[in-house]
Order: sequence, then C-alpha cells, then structure tokens
Amino acid sequence: MSKPIGPDDVTLLKTTQIPGEVFAAFNECIARHFRCTSANFTQDEVLAEVRKRLPEDQHAHIFQRGWMDVEQSYKAMGWSVSYDKPGYNETYAATFTFAKRRKP
Repeated sequence: MSKPIGPDDVTLLKTTQIPGEVFAAFNECIARHFRCTSANFTQDEVLAEVRKRLPEDQHAHIFQRGWMDVEQSYKAMGWSVSYDKPGYNETYAATFTFAKRRKP
C-alpha cells in the first residue's frame, strides 16, 4: 500500500525517476570542467551529452519529465549547485555551476 510522500522523501524519489544516463552526462561534464573547487558548463553541453547516451525515442522526455532538474539530487550528495538562465530580453547561455560545499 502506498502512502503520501513527505517533503524529505521527494529528492530520493525524483532521483530514482531520472535515468542513469542523465546523471552520467552530468558527471562527465562536472569532471571535465572541474577546477580547484567548482565546475561550470552550459546546459547545451550537458544536454548534448544526455542525448548521446539516451535512445532517440526518449529525447522528447528530457524536459517533459524534468530530467534536467538534477540540482536537489546533487545537493543531497554534498554539492552546492546553481543554475543560471537568461531572463526576459537576455541572450546568454544557461549554465550550471557545481561547487564543493564548504564545511562549517
């Protein structure tokens, strides 16, 4: 029997719904761009990596199912994650930044 999900359980459930190929693509980009304490890369770069790994018939699901929304999953693993996208009337590339979380 199912029960309602609690707020603390959402990250774990969401993580299990994102294909491993998506995390593999993000991991590749993090490793490729990691310098000293952080990695910064564009959404287009990681999206290209995701598309290389997923079957073509799943490409339409990438955004529909929120598979690129990995921030909370990585935060749960100890990363500080930010996503920056252009606002109205701005024209720069959307970027992800993954940084080592500072220890208190």
